[in-house]
Parts: sequence; C-alpha cells; structure tokens
Amino acid sequence: MTHFLDIHTTPTADLRAIIDDARRMKDARAGLPKGTPDTEQPLANHMVALIFEKPSTRTRVSFDVGVRQMGGQTMVLSGADMQLGHGETIADTARVLSRYVDMIMIRTFEEATLHEMAEHATVPVINGLTNRTHPCQIMADIMTFEEHRGPIKGRKVVWSGDGNNVFASFAHAAKQFDFDLVFSGPPPLDPERALDGLYTIERDPQMAVQGADLVVTDTWVSMHDPQSARERRHNQLRGYQVTETLMGQANKDALFMHCLPAHRDDEVTSAVMDGPHSVIFDEAENRLHAQKAVMRYCLK
Repeated sequence: MTHFLDIHTTPTADLRAIIDDARRMKDARAGLPKGTPDTEQPLANHMVALIFEKPSTRTRVSFDVGVRQMGGQTMVLSGADMQLGHGETIADTARVLSRYVDMIMIRTFEEATLHEMAEHATVPVINGLTNRTHPCQIMADIMTFEEHRGPIKGRKVVWSGDGNNVFASFAHAAKQFDFDLVFSGPPPLDPERALDGLYTIERDPQMAVQGADLVVTDTWVSMHDPQSARERRHNQLRGYQVTETLMGQANKDALFMHCLPAHRDDEVTSAVMDGPHSVIFDEAENRLHAQKAVMRYCLK
C-alpha cells in the first residue's frame, strides 16, 4: 500500500514518474469531452472517499472528475458530515472508512490528522492539503512549468509573500526536483524553521526576481483569519504584491503562478493574472491530471 502524504517523503524517482504519467494521461485526453472515460480504467469498481474539513473548489472538482474519468466512484464528505476527531477518534474513522472505500483523500487543518489517518487506514491516503503542506498543488505546478519551459532542474523560482503551506511544498520540491528557490517576504511571515536550507531569502522583491524563471504568490489571508489578522497581513505584505513592474525584473520569458483562489489586486494585480506571463488556468487544469497520476501511483 502506498500513500501520498508529502513531496519530501516521496522518492524523487516516483515524483518524476508521477509527472510523466500525468502528462501522458493529459495528452491521451486531448480534445475529448470532460465526461469521456479514460481508455485505461485503473479505478474501475473502486470507491474513493473525498474528505473536506476545509472548503474547496479546485481540489474537490479535480479529484471528483479524475476519479470518474478513471472509472471509479466518489463519496464526498465534509467535516460537518462526520465525527472526525470529535465523536470518534481519527484512528477509528480511518479503520471504518477502510472497510467501505478503496482510497481516501483528505483536505484538513492539522497535519497530525493526516498522519493519524494514514497510520490507521488500510487503504491509500492522499494529502489534499493541510495547514503545513499542499503537495498535490506543487505537483501540478511542476507539471505546468515543464509543459511551458522544459525541465525545472536548475531553474530559479521566486516566491513573493507569506511563507505558508504552499511555499512549504515548493521548498520540499526544490530539493527533490533540484531547482533554486528564493523566498521574498517580511520576517514575521518567514517559512517554518524545518525548511531551513531548502531556499534562500531576499527581502527586496525587486532584487529577488532578478533572473527568475518562475514567480509565485498566494493569498495574503486565509478564509479563517480574523479581521485583525487580515489588516495586519495587508500592511506587512503590501510591498510584496506581484505587479507588471515586478514581473518586468524577472527573465523575459518568466512564468507567473498562483494556486487560486486569488484576491485580485491584493497579492497580485489583475494585469499580471491576465497577462502574458500568467499560466494560472493551465496550472488549475493540471491539478486534475497530476492528481490522477497520484491516484494511479497509490494503486501500484
């Protein structure tokens, strides 16, 4: 049984195989209606539980569509539908679900919830996001970059903003895929210390993006942040907004990515989001293909 819990806990060769498989499956579907089944049906007769403690658009739709395209069925469960960690332990929930389904994807708050689920489940578990990491997103991002610009090895990636869970998975990927990662953000929002050595820091975003092949950002605030935190973060991060001027300091053919949803004209201007550097909607689409490859990997 194989889980997909984080990029840094997955062998490099397996990560590369997942990306290659995702591109192959995407190419095989070119021009087909979205509801057309894949020629290969690795999830035929399989049931996949999709658990969402956090709201979701891309994760929910991409996993649901991906399972269906590969011949499986989904059971979508919200935190409000379950007794996860409240009326029942996570371990017992994992044991019970394993009797009903063949695979579990969970989008949750605490990383400990993910790991307890994986420890006690007898079916594969996939990390759909935690407060600490977002590995499926970064697999889609690597896939998207390489579609447009070739191998990411040796390239320069610059993150402008908050050192959050998406950045953490980028840092893990920097080591596994061998690219240079620069963090540009205010000291109070630095990444966690466990990531030290996986990236460099440049506080000045104009200097940070010099020679960048990819510029990435994310929302400044979480949907769960109180108003006071929202105001504080806007003040801290205003100087790290990705603008056309900032993108103009990067390489001429640099790409821009954002995991979405975006707060237009906060962390990034609409001009950048809709401009020639942006591949945000290719990136969003590739969540589907990358996650299908992750699910196939977990079935091996």
